[in-house]
Amino acid sequence: MPSRTRIKICGITNHDDAQAAVKAGADAIGFILVKDTPRYIDPSDAAAIMFELPPMVSAIGVVQVDDIDQFCETEHACPAHTFQLHGKEPVDLVKQCGPGVIKAFKYEAVTIQSQLDRWAKVMEIDAILIDGSDGGQGQSFDWSALAPLVKDYPKKIILAGGLHADNITEAIQTIRPYAVDISSGVELKPGLKDHTMIEAVCAAVRAADVT
Repeated sequence: MPSRTRIKICGITNHDDAQAAVKAGADAIGFILVKDTPRYIDPSDAAAIMFELPPMVSAIGVVQVDDIDQFCETEHACPAHTFQLHGKEPVDLVKQCGPGVIKAFKYEAVTIQSQLDRWAKVMEIDAILIDGSDGGQGQSFDWSALAPLVKDYPKKIILAGGLHADNITEAIQTIRPYAVDISSGVELKPGLKDHTMIEAVCAAVRAADVT
């Protein structure tokens, strides 16, 4: 039987949405700590929500950083359990931000193999997140093209990009990722979640795990 797919509900901006995700069975809550983006939340506000999460539910801070000082400043304001580097961070900077980070990048057919090769060698990375866009645009990609490239990949794979209750079964059955990351697929508008949609997507993940 396939292992249980972890669920991250990302782009959380308020207490009620965070608690709805927890109630529906999410394993992790994602906070977008990148200014001038539609789902941005101030790190101190994110920390307040994070401290109300129950045990065994992780808070993940999504950042784009230019240097280690910027990373440390954000980490101090919001000491999330894990940080997801979702920018163009070079290898050396990613190493400084580790250990235990997630490195995210956009799926592009011409660069995917080189991206996978580059980050596989970085010990400070625990997981790779592969998105259909540069982040938060609800854009999916060709999962069947990615599947053979990550079948025996040495790091955990997190799948993101345009996932929702109607397509997440296919995505999981194609990739069998460690985790799925859902944001726009459970929203009324950027930063405001639909609790019924969260419940539906979490239920769809659980169903996909036993097929």
